[in-house]
This record gives sequence, structure tokens and C-alpha cells, in this order.
Amino acid sequence: MERPRQLPLDLGHGTAYSRDDLVVSASNAQAATLVDRWPDWPAPVVVLAGPAGSGKTHLAEIWRDAADAIVIEAGKVAQGAAAFDGRPVLIDDIDAGAFDQQGLFHLINNVRGAGSHLLLTARRFPAAWGTTLPDLASRLKAAATVEIHEPDDVLLAGVITKLFADRQIEVEPHVVQYLVRRIERSLATAMRVVERLDRMALEQKARITRTMAADAVSAMDEGQGEFEL
Repeated sequence: MERPRQLPLDLGHGTAYSRDDLVVSASNAQAATLVDRWPDWPAPVVVLAGPAGSGKTHLAEIWRDAADAIVIEAGKVAQGAAAFDGRPVLIDDIDAGAFDQQGLFHLINNVRGAGSHLLLTARRFPAAWGTTLPDLASRLKAAATVEIHEPDDVLLAGVITKLFADRQIEVEPHVVQYLVRRIERSLATAMRVVERLDRMALEQKARITRTMAADAVSAMDEGQGEFEL
């Protein structure tokens, strides 16, 4: 007889972006050091560049909280430049789409003039943003750019372990290592697989095992990212 399934409740496990939640390894150590040493920065404008899922947003949120920075959407740079009041500024995913180059140029000038700071996160280095405004290109060349690499094994294992601990779930180390070897090297994917396994364990009223982890990874590989409840 098939075991009864329990309907898991959504307890609202949000993404934690505090400094205590940051796992540091060789792949993000330089960026973490830069964020921690603010306001002693090498330049008024800093770019954190790295692939999707490498933890740029987490680092940016840590800095935003520490610096009491205002957040400007990449598509509203001109409005942000006009409303600039001297506080530090964060623009996340500046290269996700087209942005107002003239607006960014004015914002950088305002930040420099006020002795403030601007943090930009992007998937690519500034030279690959397709900047056509010479003055802006010059300003971006003067920015301090720090690369964040894809999560390494140490970082992925630490993140997965912490995500389970945040949900008060005990998982054997060999299960964590299995996940590290099998999932996409992305912090976003780590969050998704932990959430999925949490739901599976609740549904089956069972501990998370390597077999359960294999089922979760296989389902995600097949594009079944969500449960059909």
C-alpha cells in the first residue's frame, strides 16, 4: 500500500541576506573583504561582477544594510541621479538590460562630487556592457572591479548545510556532498534543491537520504522545478 502523503505547509522561508548568513570561500573572498572594509574603498565606484547564482545580490545587500544605501533600479538611473542626496547608492544587475548611459554618467559624477559610493553588480565586466558614451566609459574604467567566481565545492557545501540548518533539518554530510557534486553550480539552485527536499521530507514523513536527494536532483534536471500539489 502506498504511504500516505502529508501536504507540506509553506512556512515562508525567505532568503536570508545578512552578514552572518554569508558563507565565504575562495570564490567570493575578495568580494566579501571589499564589502567588509567599506567605507575604506579603493574607488568611489565599485563593480561586483560574476555569473548568475554566484552571490552578488547577497553581498550587495550586506553592503546596502551596512552603508544605509539607497537602491536604484537599473531602468531608473536618470531619476535616481536627479534625486541623489549624497547617500551611498546600490544598483543591482546593471547589465541585465539597456540602461540610461547619460543618467549613469551623471549619477557617477554626483557620487564622486559628494564623496559617496556607488556599488554596481553585473554579470559581465564593464568593458562588455556595450557602453557607447565615451565619458561614461572613462568613468567605468576608473571603477574598482571585483570578480566573483562560480561557487566552489566549499562554498556550495557551506550554503547547503546552512540552508538546511535554517530549516532545523539535520542532514548527513554525505548527502550534502552528493548534492554538491550533482546540482548546477549556483546558489539559487542550492536554495531550490533544499526547499524541494524539505517539502519531500514533510510529504513522506521521512529523513532526507541520498536516495531522496537523487530523486530531487533528477526531477529538477527534468524541469520539474515545482511540486504538483
